[in-house]
Amino acid sequence: MTELYLVRHGETDWNRQHRIQGLTDIPLNATGRTQARATGRLLARRTWDGIYASPLSRAMETARIIAEEVGLGEPQAIPELVERNYGDAEGLDFAEVERRYPDRIDVPGQESREAVVARVVPALRALAAQHPGESLIVVSHGGAIRSVLTAVDPDYSHGMITNGSVHSFGLLDDELSLIAFNDPIEVESIGADCEDLDDQNAVEAREPVA
Repeated sequence: MTELYLVRHGETDWNRQHRIQGLTDIPLNATGRTQARATGRLLARRTWDGIYASPLSRAMETARIIAEEVGLGEPQAIPELVERNYGDAEGLDFAEVERRYPDRIDVPGQESREAVVARVVPALRALAAQHPGESLIVVSHGGAIRSVLTAVDPDYSHGMITNGSVHSFGLLDDELSLIAFNDPIEVESIGADCEDLDDQNAVEAREPVA
């Protein structure tokens, strides 16, 4: 079985301000770099065969910091792992989303959950197929990770997806499955100041999580 450990990138200023990022390329802040370093130290307890990331700078920088900690080279970018496109909601905070799109009105240009699944899950399957039996770190985004969870484990309502958190999946016989949402590494990676994806993203917070 190939193991894929999906990591959410570290914090950005927009995360801290509860502004929706999506495809907007916002860099890590100092807290985000500290989170990435801490996650890297936890992951360094295990042996890894490679590291991959969304090409957005917050994910790629997180991956580079983790790679230094675990002894891997430059992360390879996978374009399909970018965050969900939140359309006209990008850059808005909770209050602005509710004011412009009350009563769960659809946001113009927003990528559907199904569309996110349709690009992220095949990309993970392809990556695993190229590395049979290996253990890989994959740095992506909260909305993308949430979409994978809803696809592979739809009957369960999952908990916090925090900046720097780790969620393990496996691929066997072309079937992607959740190994453990509450992976021991994931539990330790949640710091006291970490906020859930839904606490930061008004669009994710108003959608079902299972």
